[in-house]
Amino acid sequence: MSEASRSDSSRGGGRATGGHVPRRGRVVIVGTGIAGATAAETLRKQGFAGSIVLVGDDPSPPYRRPMVSKDVLSGSAGGHKALLKPPAFWSEMTIELRTGIQVHEVDIAAATIEFEDGAALSYDALILATGGRPRRLDPLRADGHTLRHLHDVGPLRAELERVGSTGAIPAVLVVGGGLVGMEVAASARATGAEVTVVEMGDRVLERILPEPISAMYERTHRAAGVAVHTEVLLAEVSEVGGRKRVVAADGREWIADVVVVAVGMTPNDELAAAARLAVADGIVVDEFCATSASGVYAAGDVARFPNRILGGTERVEHWNHAQAHGAAAARSILGMPEPYEEVPWCWTSQFGRTLQIAGWPGRGNELIVHGDVHDGAFLALSLADDRLVGAIGVGRPRDVRAACSLIKDGPFLPRELLGGDGVDLVETAAAPDRFGAPPVAAPRE
Repeated sequence: MSEASRSDSSRGGGRATGGHVPRRGRVVIVGTGIAGATAAETLRKQGFAGSIVLVGDDPSPPYRRPMVSKDVLSGSAGGHKALLKPPAFWSEMTIELRTGIQVHEVDIAAATIEFEDGAALSYDALILATGGRPRRLDPLRADGHTLRHLHDVGPLRAELERVGSTGAIPAVLVVGGGLVGMEVAASARATGAEVTVVEMGDRVLERILPEPISAMYERTHRAAGVAVHTEVLLAEVSEVGGRKRVVAADGREWIADVVVVAVGMTPNDELAAAARLAVADGIVVDEFCATSASGVYAAGDVARFPNRILGGTERVEHWNHAQAHGAAAARSILGMPEPYEEVPWCWTSQFGRTLQIAGWPGRGNELIVHGDVHDGAFLALSLADDRLVGAIGVGRPRDVRAACSLIKDGPFLPRELLGGDGVDLVETAAAPDRFGAPPVAAPRE
């Protein structure tokens, strides 16, 4: 190891302090998902000339995780199509990529990370972009597939193909009616499988979509032949003739060849907790992605950060957020910090309908819908106490993206504008100031 890449435990030695790192120092990034990969790329493109080590336990090079439950599972794209960059990109950018390696410990005082084999690596700045892992349900802890990583697809598809090779139509039971669960259901149905979704809540997509729109997706799935059951609390799983028998607490039961569990994500914050960083359902960071330890940052799904727009703190598990947050962490390390205040944005494609979501629709207490959510294009605006906090659309991508700036800036938007015919958020976002300030109530006598 060169002297330039060594670190000591004192402030102002080799370690990053105040968001700066020696020009020839070393930045280590733990996690090869989009947050970590974007941080590495941003560091290099912003002129960092030192060593960048991108390390993670996923055996694959960085890839587009949203494709796992969509294109890759359905078979419309191979795993190589999901790669974030061509294999040669990382070496061309002189980014040292180490995949399939587990980090065992972070030593804050020594500014090192230790691998499972005992080898250690020093850092001048560290980014924890460790993401998360699929949540498990006790009854299905040993029996259900999960679908978060590229390597999860192979075993699942192999099982579907095994059943199909006998001439039978595979029966797939998806546990969880959230975004990933419904995407898995749509992708599995596209392969010709018989698909059933069971959801613990009152309705599918309950956490992310207002009732009229989640109801539309449930009807779309039913029309495509997917059986959907809500208010299901699983109680027991057993083997019946080589198949899975899944029983609910109320006695309902299903027989399936394949069970996929999609009930959310648990943040991988154990490494940070063991290093005595502040954690609270994720690694706690400030608006500059800095953790409670000098020189250590966190980004992406694992990070809990301040919501500078609506208040409080949150974790966001969207691809676009992780990408932007990873870039923000890199800029903070390079001494170019900007308060992170991106508006969440995500999309889902199921049965040929691509839905885009901006902001926090679930925070609203009023929904204004333009168009028919059941047929063709529509735009739904979510308001909380007369403020725009979310937008959802099919066939209205420019309006949904424009909503991000309107939600972020929080201009006063008259109700007659948001509810009027022909609402154009793109035009509104281009000149929000012309709407002025909200009316001031007359003082009470």
